[in-house]
Amino acid sequence: MFDQATINHQPSTKVIGLTGGIGSGKTTVAKFIEEAGFPVYYSDDRAKDIVNVDEDLKHRIINLLGQEAYNENGFYNRRYVAERVFGNQELLLKLNSLIHPAVKTDFESWVGSQDAEFLFKETALLFELKLNENCYKSILVTADDNIRIKRVMDRDGKTYREIEAVMDKQMPEKDKIKRADFIIFNNDGIEELKTETEKMLIKLTALSE
Repeated sequence: MFDQATINHQPSTKVIGLTGGIGSGKTTVAKFIEEAGFPVYYSDDRAKDIVNVDEDLKHRIINLLGQEAYNENGFYNRRYVAERVFGNQELLLKLNSLIHPAVKTDFESWVGSQDAEFLFKETALLFELKLNENCYKSILVTADDNIRIKRVMDRDGKTYREIEAVMDKQMPEKDKIKRADFIIFNNDGIEELKTETEKMLIKLTALSE
């Protein structure tokens, strides 16, 4: 669909923000974008790595949450951290204020190693953290709430109420839709999602021609 000469042509790097709530399918869209030849930075996955390898960050997290934030093998104790910050917005904000700058630094380093014109940044909190303000364009992957809930129930074995509680803490879809430059609706299966992703990429790349 996209030849390599087009992808590698770099008059100026353009960062595209890619986001979507739980069960939306944003990671699947990110994989389709990679298959089309565009580099994708997975912010959420990188954050999971960074909390384990950045010694300064580890020290700061332990100071904030206690030694139990890491297990006896020195790995991030996600269950403990989740329990500590659940329902405690102030503590969650403090934790995010430690992790997000480290991810930002890692992302900037990644951007510097790329030579494509379009770079995609996949992140769950694109609009919540106003990261879209530093992006050339933003993409929202969304689906009806009942479809998203069923996907997560099937995938993770969580209850309806557990998933609903997570969704209630995220920015409402209607607010994200107002902010997004491109919207991919993921209600109709994997093949339709791939087709919609390809259409979006064509529109996006046409903007710089």
